[in-house]
Order: sequence, then structure tokens, then C-alpha cells
Amino acid sequence: MKTTTPKIIGIVAILVAAAMLFGCASSSNNTMASKYESKLNEKNKKIDTLRVENKEKEKMIDVYKKELRMSNESAAAAEKRAREAESSRTAMKASDSGSSLFPPNAKAGECWARTFIAPTYRTVSERVLKNGESERLELIPAQYTWEEKSVLVKEASERMEIIPAKYQWVEEKVLVKPESKQLVEVPAKFEMQQERVLVKQAHTAWKKGRGPIEKIDHATGEIMCLVEVPASYKTVSKRVMVNRPTTKELFTPAEYKTIKKRVMVEPPKERRVKIPAEYKTVKVRKMTSPAQERKIAIPAEYQTITRTEMASDGHMEWRRILCETNVNAAIIKEVQMTLRNTGHDPGRIDGVIGHHTGSALKSYQRANKLAEGGLTYETLRHMNISL
Repeated sequence: MKTTTPKIIGIVAILVAAAMLFGCASSSNNTMASKYESKLNEKNKKIDTLRVENKEKEKMIDVYKKELRMSNESAAAAEKRAREAESSRTAMKASDSGSSLFPPNAKAGECWARTFIAPTYRTVSERVLKNGESERLELIPAQYTWEEKSVLVKEASERMEIIPAKYQWVEEKVLVKPESKQLVEVPAKFEMQQERVLVKQAHTAWKKGRGPIEKIDHATGEIMCLVEVPASYKTVSKRVMVNRPTTKELFTPAEYKTIKKRVMVEPPKERRVKIPAEYKTVKVRKMTSPAQERKIAIPAEYQTITRTEMASDGHMEWRRILCETNVNAAIIKEVQMTLRNTGHDPGRIDGVIGHHTGSALKSYQRANKLAEGGLTYETLRHMNISL
């Protein structure tokens, strides 16, 4: 609480100073600041509450731990004192009488044992201080009102405006290919003509003659005749040049194409345009009274706590018990079954008081505030076991 209060004062002081410096800020910023302030106050209150609850829980835990420790220590100390006192009394009586001490009024067939009687406790209520007297610092927030105010949003300025150029479409005849002259070669002209050519001139040649004998033995005999062989001719085709090769000049006229093109009629211009200032009417949060502090006294708080204190010390007493002379296996089994049913594990149900059965019996007697040290008649009555 004490460490949180200066933080709250410092944060609130910063918020108040910011509100005074930026009184002309927009309404959204003021609303945001007030929201943050309220959230901060809520968080601090929750922190203070949790801190107080934690302190109370820690105190209660410490009290419980202390009571438990004291109870265990007192029980152990009481048992130790009782055993020491009993041993000292026994030693003194034995030295006085010169013989061992026996239980009083014992009868034949009975078994007795010195048992430990646990100390008794009582519950005591006490009024203790829970929270001391203190002071709480309460912050009274500043008071604000809303006023309307005309705020400059945008100053007056000038804008340069460009008036674009004007264009129009016109048709234009464009030379695509200029006129030209070209010297062209005219090749020679040929014709195919037929001509009769002498192959072999006229001449004379000897030739075998035919006679009468030829008809008989197909022989010509020795007849030779000189004959004239006329000249032989052959008709051939030949390529004859009719016109010789020449050159001539070839004229190519110019080529034109009609196209449309965009022509600027009027160039672009500049024009200055005045932009007036812009104003906006907003609500402004204005402080009418500053934040204040107020101290509130918190009275002391008390609470009633309950603690356990020892009413009587533990001590040793002679108590009648069951032993080998006056007990049987059936009773031991019944005791073992009762121990198991009440949550004290005696081990195997065998009718014998062994280590496990003895530990379970001692645990049962301690839990029910009975004398410890053997299977006493008091324990049997508590278990509702009749002999």
C-alpha cells in the first residue's frame, strides 16, 4: 500500500500536467487519457486488495505451522518426560523396597503393562491484531468542462494547375520510297535453225557381183563391180544468235502513303489556384478545478484465532492387557480385521501379533487417543470386541 501510493500520485501528476499542457488537444485524446487513468486506479485497487489477502493467508499459514510444530514438540516432550519420570519413580521405589514394582491389585491370570497416556489438549480462542492502524490517500480527480473551439485544420495555400495542350488530327502524304533509275541488262536472243550438213562426199567403191553359180553353192565367185556411191547428208539443229546482248535504263516512280498524325494546336499553360484555409469546430476539455489529495484514517482490524494448547502432560500408567496367557488366535484375528477395516494395515490376518500388527495397533491407539503400549482392554472395548 505504501509503495503503490507514490506511484499513483506520480502518474496522476503526469496526467494532470499533460492535460494542462495539451488543453487544446482533440476530444479523443482526452477521452483516452481519462480511460487510462480509471484503468490505472482499478489496477492499483486490485493490487492493494491482493496484497492484503496474501498477507492474511501468510499469517494464517504461519499460525498453523507454529501450532503444528508446538503440538508435535509438546507431545514428544510430554512422552519423554513421562517416561523419564516413571523410570525415576520406579528406580526410587525399587531402591526403597529393594524389589521390582508390580501393578496394584493384580489377580492371577491377568497381564499388565506400563502404557503411555498421551497428553490432553484444549482449544483456546484469542483476539489478535490483523491490520494495524493506517492511512489511505484518496485522490480527488480534476474537474473538466467541454468547450467548443474553432481549430485550424489546414492552412491556406496555392496549387499550380497545368492546362494541357490542345491537339488535332491531320492527314499528311508521306514519301515511302523515292523514284529511281536502274540500268537493266537485256540478254542476247537466240533461235534454233535446221541446216543440211554433208556427212560423206560422193565416191566410187568395188563391190562383189552376183553370178549364175551363186544359185548352186551360194558363192559369188570372183566377180567385182566398181560402183558410184552418192554423197550423204544429215539435217542438224543449231542455236543461232538473232539479237546481240544490250542494256536499257528502267525508271521506277516514287511511292507515297497518306497517314494521320496528332498535331499540337495550342501549347500547355500554367495557372495558380488559391486554396482557402480549412477550419473545424471541436470540443475541447478544459480543467475547472485541479486534482486534490485527501487522507483517510483506516482503523486497526482484529481477528479471533483459535489455537490448541496442552491441558495435561502425557504420563505412564499400568493398564491391563492381553498376553499369551489370556489371549487366543481368534481374538487376534478379530483385532487384525478391525484394524484393516479402520485403515490401519496389520499385514496378514494370521492370529499372531507380529511387527505389522503391533505398528497398526499403535497407530490405531494414537488416532483414537488411547493408551499406547499393548493390546489393552480399553482398546478392545473401543473396537467392540468382547472376550
